[in-house]
Amino acid sequence: MNYSFETIGVIRSPYREKFGIPRQPSLVDARVTLELLPPYNQPDCVRGLEAFSHVWIHFVFHQTLARGWQPLVRPPRLGGNAKVGVFASRATHRPNPLGLSLVELVSVNTDGGATLELAGADLLDGTPVLDIKPYIPFVESRPEARGGFVDGPPPQLAVAWSDEARRQLAALTPPAGFAGLVDQVLAQDPRPAYQDDPERVYGVSLYCYNVRFGIADGTARVLEILYADQN
Repeated sequence: MNYSFETIGVIRSPYREKFGIPRQPSLVDARVTLELLPPYNQPDCVRGLEAFSHVWIHFVFHQTLARGWQPLVRPPRLGGNAKVGVFASRATHRPNPLGLSLVELVSVNTDGGATLELAGADLLDGTPVLDIKPYIPFVESRPEARGGFVDGPPPQLAVAWSDEARRQLAALTPPAGFAGLVDQVLAQDPRPAYQDDPERVYGVSLYCYNVRFGIADGTARVLEILYADQN
């Protein structure tokens, strides 16, 4: 059987590319906006939602559709070499490319439509949203649950800024909290698990900026902050 679903909203996010997005929600305090689309942007659709502190966001991995899926995947937490079944992972390449993220609901705005401000999101800019559900702690919090090969938070890198990057940041007008967002994103080590060349320079897109960095000896070093169109 086949089913079709309507996109109820779209995400506006600082993450402009897949590279750099945290591998799980709540690891980085990234703020995003969920813009509900007509006819789902009626204030009645979100009436009472503000009473909940967190919500589940059901979404589509829209940038991986063309690549299809495989029965076995390589989770980053296993070093990028060991394989597990696709249903034992949260890989983006799935038979049905659906994602599920638990995020903090910061505010509900119903002026001229309906938008949700969310925190701790791991969502790409432009992500199509299929549904929103409130998080209910007494039935969904399971402290005794086993996490399989994901046995705890990933280790974090130290983050340092070059003098040049600090000068560039001072000359720009990024959104509030931009430097902290950079620190949090890089601390998660966004590199693929199989890439550990200390001489390699990477770039992560946040808002309209390209943050160029390298990683060596457990430290991510911010090298440059450029406008994305300068690359």
